[in-house]
Amino acid sequence: MNRRICVVTGSRAEYGLLRWVLSDLRDAPDVDLQLVVTGMHLSPEFGSTVEEIEKDGFSIARRVDMLLSSGTASSVAKSIGLGVIGMSDALEQLKPDIVLLLGDRFEIFAAAQACLVHNIPIAHIAGGDTTEGAIDESMRHAITKMAHLHFVTNPESARRVRQLGESPDHIHVVGNPGLDHLKRQPLLDRAAVEKMLGAPLGRQNLLITFHPVTLEADFGAAQFAELLAALHSFDRSTKLWFTMPNADTGGRGMIATLKSWLEEHRDRDNLYASLGHSGYLSLMAQVDAVVGNSSSGLYEAPSLEVATVDIGNRQQGRLAAASVLHAAPDRAAILAAVERAVALDCSGIVNPYGDGCSSERIVETLQALPPASELIGKRFHMIGTANA
Repeated sequence: MNRRICVVTGSRAEYGLLRWVLSDLRDAPDVDLQLVVTGMHLSPEFGSTVEEIEKDGFSIARRVDMLLSSGTASSVAKSIGLGVIGMSDALEQLKPDIVLLLGDRFEIFAAAQACLVHNIPIAHIAGGDTTEGAIDESMRHAITKMAHLHFVTNPESARRVRQLGESPDHIHVVGNPGLDHLKRQPLLDRAAVEKMLGAPLGRQNLLITFHPVTLEADFGAAQFAELLAALHSFDRSTKLWFTMPNADTGGRGMIATLKSWLEEHRDRDNLYASLGHSGYLSLMAQVDAVVGNSSSGLYEAPSLEVATVDIGNRQQGRLAAASVLHAAPDRAAILAAVERAVALDCSGIVNPYGDGCSSERIVETLQALPPASELIGKRFHMIGTANA
């Protein structure tokens, strides 16, 4: 009997990281892949990216609507509650042997809670990372404690997971699966990128993604205003390519601010709800720098030899390559960092997040797992003991 492996995805960024894991699971002869789609994927406001998943040839086992059309803390908390209810129903119907989750977003936090109560083992990708400026930090560590198997992106994260009391036998350093795309599928060339964008690239190009900073009192609105003020300093020879903020608390306010700013800068009206993972990476490969506070600037950009300006504290504490320049959320500091970034030679940069072979490592480990009954029971593994 094939092992039923359920994978949950709730956002465009996280699906991009899971793309080749899903492909390998679908093709494995001894696995029945059950894909559950939720969160921003099902929202027209955020590009209805469920359609991209279907275009990639994946069958969707269940759709779990949970995202309320408001960016307040109350609506996000209620969305988590709806997610737990919807995921519980999906688990009852699908009866998976194990559920694979990636990251730290509230949609994934909801899925983990449902799995915990249903006594279904969780395999978690990217535990042990740190992002000190967002509530994702707490959600990620909470998911680690609910999980039974850990696929971490680097040795430093593995140490943190051990410090949380998880058994070293269940911690596997696999790298970041988002890098697999760069190894497995050719990116679009410049002409194809311009066709995708519907506009020509400029002499100089910046790819900009800024998400809410959920531990700030204003959820990062002031930081975002400083970024836009810095970008105002560039003339038309620098093209600005924006992707939309996510659905975290404060995200919709940022989207409204950005649209208003672009109305006043009509020559820079390049805003995309979603470019798809391949399209996004293809554009990233063509630009002179990635700017904002998205994890993609730390995960994928170094492998493309593109510099990143990481603004503020959202990604604070996350392992970063030498091509990542950290900037205070101040317009002068941002502008200075961007000017350094576009001049930076990123050839030969070493990406600390792996070699692009993560998916096969993850799938091989999942195929070799013992029965679920042997995974459910966990003991707190003490550091400093004879078997630590």
